Amino acid sequence: MDEKKIQEFIEYWQTRGNEKSDTQKFWLDFLHCVCGLEDPGKSIEFERSVQRGEHTGFIDAYIKSTGIIIEQKSSHVSLDKPGENGLTPFAQAKSYYDWLPHSERGGFIIVSNFKEIRVHDMELPMGKPESFLLKDLAKDFEKFLFLIDKKHESPKAKREFELSIEAGRLIGKLYNELRVRYIDPNDKKSLESLNILCVRIVFLLYAEDSGLFKKKQFFNYLKAHEKYPRDAIKRLFKILDQDVSQRDPYLEEEELKNFPYVDGELFKDKNNKEIEIPQLDGLPTQIILNEMSEGFDWSGISPTIFGAIFEATLNPVTRRTGGMHYTSIENIHKVIDPLFLDELKKQLAELLVECQQSSPQDSQQKLIAFQNKLAALRFLDPACGSGNFLTESFKCLRKLENRVISELAQLGKKVQIKVSITQFHGIEVHDFAVAVARTALWIADNQMLKETKELSELNQNALPLKFYNHIKEGSAMSTLPGLDEGWTESGWNVPHEDMLYIMGNPPFLGYSQQSPGQKEEAKKICKNGKIDYVACWFNIASGLMYKDKKIKAAFVATNSITQGEQVSAVFKPLVEGFNIHIDFAWQTFKWHSETPKNAQVHVVIIGFSSGDDDGKNKRLYTSNGVKLVPHINFYLIDAPDVFIKAQPKPLGSGKPFDPHTPEMIAGNRPADGGHLLINSQKEYAAFIKKEPAAKKFIKRFMGANEFLNGSVRYCLWLVGAEPHDIRNMRLVYERVKLCRKDRLGGAPDRQKLANTSWLFREQRNPEQYIAVPLTSSENRKYIPFGWLDASVIASNALSIIPGATLYHFGILTSRVHMAWTRRTAGRLEMRLRYSNTIVYNNFPWPSPSPKQRKEIEQTAQEILNARAKYPSSSFADLYNDSIMPPELRKAHSANDQAVLAAYNFSVAMTDEEIVAALMELYTKQI
Repeated sequence: MDEKKIQEFIEYWQTRGNEKSDTQKFWLDFLHCVCGLEDPGKSIEFERSVQRGEHTGFIDAYIKSTGIIIEQKSSHVSLDKPGENGLTPFAQAKSYYDWLPHSERGGFIIVSNFKEIRVHDMELPMGKPESFLLKDLAKDFEKFLFLIDKKHESPKAKREFELSIEAGRLIGKLYNELRVRYIDPNDKKSLESLNILCVRIVFLLYAEDSGLFKKKQFFNYLKAHEKYPRDAIKRLFKILDQDVSQRDPYLEEEELKNFPYVDGELFKDKNNKEIEIPQLDGLPTQIILNEMSEGFDWSGISPTIFGAIFEATLNPVTRRTGGMHYTSIENIHKVIDPLFLDELKKQLAELLVECQQSSPQDSQQKLIAFQNKLAALRFLDPACGSGNFLTESFKCLRKLENRVISELAQLGKKVQIKVSITQFHGIEVHDFAVAVARTALWIADNQMLKETKELSELNQNALPLKFYNHIKEGSAMSTLPGLDEGWTESGWNVPHEDMLYIMGNPPFLGYSQQSPGQKEEAKKICKNGKIDYVACWFNIASGLMYKDKKIKAAFVATNSITQGEQVSAVFKPLVEGFNIHIDFAWQTFKWHSETPKNAQVHVVIIGFSSGDDDGKNKRLYTSNGVKLVPHINFYLIDAPDVFIKAQPKPLGSGKPFDPHTPEMIAGNRPADGGHLLINSQKEYAAFIKKEPAAKKFIKRFMGANEFLNGSVRYCLWLVGAEPHDIRNMRLVYERVKLCRKDRLGGAPDRQKLANTSWLFREQRNPEQYIAVPLTSSENRKYIPFGWLDASVIASNALSIIPGATLYHFGILTSRVHMAWTRRTAGRLEMRLRYSNTIVYNNFPWPSPSPKQRKEIEQTAQEILNARAKYPSSSFADLYNDSIMPPELRKAHSANDQAVLAAYNFSVAMTDEEIVAALMELYTKQI
């Protein structure tokens, strides 16, 4: 770091400090001179807007890469004094912090009056900030590197994450070592015992490190019985499940007498049967003593992260068939913040301002009322896994309550904790995950109790644990009656005085991935055919909230349910039957888990409720940030509810099924077992050499791969061939016979094709047509539609549009049609799956003037001309956005403008706005 620059910075700012005129220059200079950024303007944003409910606030300075909020005051302003709005500078910044999306929050808030800079650690927001003086920056500059480097995050958060990852590694190591010691490591009951054994050992390790037990109490006990650890562990488990008053008064082992009563049924044997414990001597005991106890501190783990990692010790096959994905803390907050947490934070912030202007007695009453409100809320995760949604929600609620407790303690009020883990309910099919979820909540409860004790004189013990049976083992589907029978017997019915929030990350399983039992469950609950298994959760929640308007829900889901045919299949019955609407949504994004394998999937988040939609302030989260809109439809855009169903014919420009709009039909399915295909240029040359008479019966064969990438295949196209032609070409005849044999061995429909074994299933070969690849990369700005002629046979991986014109080509290859396609097409992973019945047949065509139509034809031809300049390049080359030829890019841009004009759309419209306008047009044409 340049010490001279830092000193010049200090000297320059000693005599300056006006909030309005100097803030921007001060922080640009600070980042450049003190932190060493060459171009600080790219890193910092001034007057960043933040939507706080119905009001908009502006952050003085916001560092984008690290999420740091800066609240700047003039040099004469005290950093402790409330301003005209009744808030101190920190409280003002905190109100912005609370309304930022969790992913955009950093670990710190800075308040400054030029002469003093205070750094508030947001992991300890009620703690004392670290203060730095301008004159001392030369020696303190290294402490500000966290401004530009996210690695300098909150030490507490970083430590929690690292400890949780290491804890998962240690558990996995112990788990694997224990499993091989069972007589039958694959026996279901043995695995259940192993799971319970691991949970108990982890709790004991946490208990001795966190102060629930005496320091190293479990370690010393196991060390003393190192020769016969199995018997010692069994005796310890029994003691931990006995109240001290019920223990044998003549107990010989002094070490056992000193262990506290744990309860919570953590150490209780089911049906009075002890769990199966293998021999522990040797390596398992050494792992526990030397690595898990002596070499590791369990008190600092994050129960939210740790629960997911702990669960990762489950058999990978079990995880895959269960459809589970593990959610990061950041992604949990994408669900719980807009569902309930943001509103509660807002209410508390407003309450604290009111209390500053109220008498102590009134303040006490208001604070206690808010605490009671928190205690009355209930939360349900009906696919809770390791409980990370519930655990993080509990911690957040307790942090709000701790703020209330802190205020009450300052007013001299004797405080008590009212928020309880009994408010949090879960359903989970795997017994191990149930045990992990309960343990994670216990750990979170103990950690939050410690924080409460730091804020008040509360005298409350964490042990014995409170037993609760609100995390239920079983399928969320198994006890449900049918829709027509009502929901009173459902395990989802959680009693609640105020709101019940249903949330979570249900299993994502496409129809082909579902077991027969899951397909039956989905059919019973959804009654809508081949849809994703996650739709069951939306159905059940909708039925509950239709009867009880004090229920709101938010689920993470595969993005496929907001695309293509699934939108109508999943959501239309819920709107019509239960009057649901979307309250907030996250459009498609990649998420990652906190597990070592860091699984990535593409998901959406949908928050919804039942009842009349007020048409106000729906939060729609996109890749460009969040915006408030009056309505969000089930394609997750700001547009009226539209449910696009498969149509047999295309829409026209003025009425349904306009005969002037050409039909899109499927290509040709060989159904030949591969015998009518010639798969390379080399194979073609060899075939023609041996059978030259076959040349006139061979054509190019093109599917999506050949169309996009330029690879070459051929096929025997024997339409019009006479029997003697085929018989006289020996190689052709042999292939026809093999095709017949293949078809005769197939299903009944395929067997019928054996009667014309020299022909494809379809024989579509128009003179000229537009070809459309059914699957195309999502990274292309345009799907490469193209022209083919009768010399090419389109496979069933292409759709074809016979009778299309340049005008049709121009519309279809435009930005307008691409925007429609991206929103309405299905997906294969993330690749676009174009459909004639959904995408094309529902596409609303414009009504251009003759002049506009001619302009579209001209720009369409320019696209073809630009392509023709690069005959050696495939469509995959030409439409790679990094290397797209400038002529082609320019031609597409001109075509986009011409098509937009035909719709009377502005060139400034976003793709989302284009789709919204098209959907309005669709509703008029259908």
